[in-house]
Amino acid sequence: MGPLGFGCWRFTNDEPAEARRILETALDLGMNLVDTADVYGLDWGGSGFGDNEALLGKLIAESPAMRGRMVLATKGGIRPPVPYNSGRDYLTGAVHDSLKRLAVDFVDLFMIHRPDLYSHPEEVAGTLTALRDQGKVREFGVSNHTAAQSDALQRFLDFPLVADQMEYSITHLDPMRDGVMDRCMRESLTPLAWSPLAGGALATGDGVEPALVAKMDELAERETVNRATVAIAFVLAHPSRPVVLLGTQSPQRLEQQAQAAGVHLEREDVYALIQLSDGVPLP
Repeated sequence: MGPLGFGCWRFTNDEPAEARRILETALDLGMNLVDTADVYGLDWGGSGFGDNEALLGKLIAESPAMRGRMVLATKGGIRPPVPYNSGRDYLTGAVHDSLKRLAVDFVDLFMIHRPDLYSHPEEVAGTLTALRDQGKVREFGVSNHTAAQSDALQRFLDFPLVADQMEYSITHLDPMRDGVMDRCMRESLTPLAWSPLAGGALATGDGVEPALVAKMDELAERETVNRATVAIAFVLAHPSRPVVLLGTQSPQRLEQQAQAAGVHLEREDVYALIQLSDGVPLP
């Protein structure tokens, strides 16, 4: 996988030609990880559960060669209003339904979208193992799990989890401090960082500490990129080697943000950003 991926949370376009242009731009820019989920379609103007997978599946069905250009990832386990279900029957059905919507025989990566506190990890592990044995999923990961929850699931698996999806940005540093990224480095998992722009706030500066915005702008001028690209470069700078998921629906912004892979932030740069985000010096 490349350092940047295309996230489909906002991929709720009802114009197939425009949706294809966005997706092909992402792939052309090297964003070969395409990350979606069955619940995507309930937000950002979508019309229902599974809609974003169905749109992606339509594009794949129309251009089968596109499938070979992507590492296709999806997630399951959220089903409003329950809200979470990782029971054997539900999760098995969710994967099969995703495959139908995506118009594929298997996905490269499937992640438990959020932990179901009422499913024993041994049951979840058994379900994942069966799906792997059936050839429905190549690799597995977790999303929005604590390090302890990931450890509990891994305890019952005979194969390693390969990815851990988490919210991570300059203004959301929890994974760097709560053991999640440490676990990724210890177990050789790939972190998948969602919301690297803090919902767009780090691009616009809205609600962000002015001193932090000023520092980002200073670095953007030095690196001849924009503020959003600096924010993405900050995520890429972590030694766990995250893949940053970009969700913009603008081909132009995708092109701008892809420049983050060529931005080099020094240790003094990232620590300055962290301290401005925290609002206090590091000890």
